[in-house]
Amino acid sequence: MVQLGELIMILDLHRQGLSVTAIARRTGRDPKTIRKYIERGLDLPAYGPRQAGRPNKIAPYLDYVRERVAAFPDLSAVRLTRELRERGYIGGYTAVKRFVAAIRPSDAKPYEVRFETPAGQQAQVDFARFVVTFEDAPGTTCIVWLFSLVLGHSRHIEARFALHQDLQTLLR
Repeated sequence: MVQLGELIMILDLHRQGLSVTAIARRTGRDPKTIRKYIERGLDLPAYGPRQAGRPNKIAPYLDYVRERVAAFPDLSAVRLTRELRERGYIGGYTAVKRFVAAIRPSDAKPYEVRFETPAGQQAQVDFARFVVTFEDAPGTTCIVWLFSLVLGHSRHIEARFALHQDLQTLLR
């Protein structure tokens, strides 16, 4: 947007006989911009009310879509588009998808209740397998098991490495 001082300078240079290209070089503006402001003169730009956008193809079907989504919240936009096309809709899938996303009830899941147990009632155990090479025996791989126990009440973790995954290790 050209400021008033720059506009007066453009008009004055044009009145002095400079070409549009010369004025554009002096001001650092595009020649099309210079030409536009020379044609307009000192008149202020007239801005009218904005025109409404293109007619919405889905508008006649909004009530039907609302009704279907209210009755069946899990109904997909693909299925709704197919149903609308059977009713004469000529628009695209994206318009239906956007509208359905806007009106579909939110899928806010209630918070999950943590599984609580009284102290000393439960623990969970697991073994994890590791294949390791010890430095004192290079080139020889050995399987080492990581035994882990998690207490149900406090979530305290106890872990030990063991060479065997058997009942004695579990009890120890």
